[in-house]
Amino acid sequence: MITHPDKVLFPDAGITKGDLASYYEDVAAVMLPHLRGRPLTMERYPAGIGGQGFWQKDVSRGFPAWLTRVNVRKKGGGIVHYPIANDRRALQWMSNQNAITHHVWTSRTPRLDYPDICVFDLDPSTDDGDAVRTAALALRDLLGELGLTSWIKTSGSKGFHIIVPVDGRAPVDSVVSFADAVARVFVSRAPDTLTLEFSKADRGGRIYVDTGRNTQGATFAAAYTVRARPGAPVSAPCTWDEVEAARVHPRSFTVENMRARLKDVGDLWAGMRRQAKSLARPTAKLRRLVSMDGRVEAHGSGRR
Repeated sequence: MITHPDKVLFPDAGITKGDLASYYEDVAAVMLPHLRGRPLTMERYPAGIGGQGFWQKDVSRGFPAWLTRVNVRKKGGGIVHYPIANDRRALQWMSNQNAITHHVWTSRTPRLDYPDICVFDLDPSTDDGDAVRTAALALRDLLGELGLTSWIKTSGSKGFHIIVPVDGRAPVDSVVSFADAVARVFVSRAPDTLTLEFSKADRGGRIYVDTGRNTQGATFAAAYTVRARPGAPVSAPCTWDEVEAARVHPRSFTVENMRARLKDVGDLWAGMRRQAKSLARPTAKLRRLVSMDGRVEAHGSGRR
């Protein structure tokens, strides 16, 4: 049961807590396969997006007994009790906590040290749709050179998330190293428009190629999750053809139009897991690319 369903969470769009819960109920069938088994951090806004929000990854108190959790040991000691959204009840409980955005790991229980996806987050410094679209297509092509099929979704903000499904045999450190190496080659090919600089002040208007979503315990916005921004944008899968034809931009999809979108196209990521590949050959190809492209500068790690 959703308490205070009339509470307005998105004042500009008049979207209420009840509307948010209804959205998550309606998209649960396509969203849950991308959430199951993944430790989750809730981005909560008890007073709506105009008020103070916070991120919650530990659910030690006030949670229902049926809610699936996983206990993860922190580096400095102690345990984080992450919730996992394995079913509709979990999604609805999170909606009742005013959780607007679901941020998830790149790995699933019980193999949390072995990611099943690799994430590249293209974060532009400005709302330049043409530039970030060009960058996304170039990254797709680079990954294709390495023999990898990539998938894309809108961020619901200014950029795109590019996803590579992997077979879950490489440990997290290897996936991180691979992503960082890809990013270095990628940036070296277009240093005037791309950067690895974490600090916004140092980006010089360039697009930040963020690989930090792949580190242990890091998260990224889940597929079909709502972002806590005006208009209730949704981070949703799209096709490369849509991006190439400029039919989709980073905020194309919202709570209001997502249901119609799903009726038209369904879950565009439904076949992703069947395309998972080992990173062994792509890593070898990447080394050869580095030698062909010349010395690739290793400035910036994409993480702080």
